[in-house]
Amino acid sequence: MVSLVRARTVAGLGIVSALTIFLGACGSFSLTSPTASVAPEPGVAPELPPTIRPADLVGKWGLASYQNPADRARTEGQAKAQCKQPYVIGAGTSGGVVMHLADQATPQELRVKGSQGGKNYIGPAGPPGGEEDREIISFDGRVLITRFVDQDAATRYGNMVYVRCGARA
Repeated sequence: MVSLVRARTVAGLGIVSALTIFLGACGSFSLTSPTASVAPEPGVAPELPPTIRPADLVGKWGLASYQNPADRARTEGQAKAQCKQPYVIGAGTSGGVVMHLADQATPQELRVKGSQGGKNYIGPAGPPGGEEDREIISFDGRVLITRFVDQDAATRYGNMVYVRCGARA
């Protein structure tokens, strides 16, 4: 009986030792080819100049938003009515514009960024189309329509309609 217990103990220790060696080897084993691990990571696309100048956005704006595209014209009228208490887009000290990010109480300087697809974005430094950016859907000098890239913010805020108050800056 003692030799049977001793045999099981030795066998159990052998299995545990083999599993420890096997699991230790797994940490250094890779299923990818050696060339895949040394391939350079894709670079960030070069930043392109925006087709909208930050100075074109500076000024006082009436602000409203809509979810349903059929409400756009009505929402432009509501935004114009907000010129009594305008939303001010300021000029940044580094060439950007001063606006709010989604869910931020304090405005900050943001950049107007161009993209390879020809779209323009407003957001913090970084590649165009980042999660904190808003895409400029349309801009004709009088009406600016943006939508946040982040899906949650886009759902909550909808399409933001800015209508210039007074004469164009």
